[in-house]
Amino acid sequence: MPTIIEVAAMAGVSTATVSRVLSRPEQVSEETRRRVLEIVHTSGYAPNVAARSLRTLRAAKILLTVPDISNAFFASVIRGAEEAARDAGYSVVVGDTRHDPAVEDQYADMLSRREVDGLIFLGHRLPARLAALLARKGAAAPIVNGCEYSPEIGVPSVHIDNAAASADAIEHLIALGHRAIGVITGPEISPISRDRLAGAIAAAERHGLGDRLLVRIGDYAAESAFERTADLLTRNVTAIFCFSDEMAMGALSAIGDAGLSCPGDISVMGFDDLPLARYFQPALTTIAQPKGLIGRRAVELLVDILRGVESPSQQVTLQHELVVRRSTAPPAE
Repeated sequence: MPTIIEVAAMAGVSTATVSRVLSRPEQVSEETRRRVLEIVHTSGYAPNVAARSLRTLRAAKILLTVPDISNAFFASVIRGAEEAARDAGYSVVVGDTRHDPAVEDQYADMLSRREVDGLIFLGHRLPARLAALLARKGAAAPIVNGCEYSPEIGVPSVHIDNAAASADAIEHLIALGHRAIGVITGPEISPISRDRLAGAIAAAERHGLGDRLLVRIGDYAAESAFERTADLLTRNVTAIFCFSDEMAMGALSAIGDAGLSCPGDISVMGFDDLPLARYFQPALTTIAQPKGLIGRRAVELLVDILRGVESPSQQVTLQHELVVRRSTAPPAE
């Protein structure tokens, strides 16, 4: 494996330039950066991260916490984050908080102890132990929120417009002819659940159907949707909109157990477009989130903070997409 001196010689630049390309690429011209990176890739050069950390007091690590690592949605977000971090010269440490504030604080201590350079949290709650850091450093605090959007927290965020996405789902069901629609939400404490519910209600009210929505509170898990769907089926709904694909899977199971079919008797919609959604029986109509891009943009925002780069936008809203498959159809006559 070549040394940094050999890489610099092959690129015709100084070792300092090679180091800047790998740690602060915005300080190097595009032509030089491209030439150095090409030699780094072809030669197999790998920087000594431990030594660099000692010299710069940087851990070269980003902490990314998720509220439930068993949820398949977060796997794609983590992958996008890891790709962006690797491109920027960082590695990612993943923490599963399990919706537990005490665990969130334990991971937050890693930032306080400088074991990591920054934090991306994918839940709706800022760890309590970081409140003082945020108050002291403001926009310079190396903290970014992904997926959720809580403006009162005061940190940069990457998310979709959840209200608009949910409205699109209800508009789709109404356009098919559904009038009695069940909605299974996430936890009431979740900002994205509240936003999605607000969007669903607004869309129904635009069509004079606000009182025809039957809302049940779930927790994004299949089991909760299975139980809520069994209740909704007794209320003569013709369609059910779930706030996650995992809950849609539970709804489909409850419909089958009741001796009904989807979409023949009941249409079902999900949210997230998990990789397996197209392989459900039937293939699931859902709202697609750009999961990998959420992770990538969250890392890019954080790296800009760490490098002291002015970001053009501290709140990044990405595009969602309505994906129509076979689980939704006009209601049976």
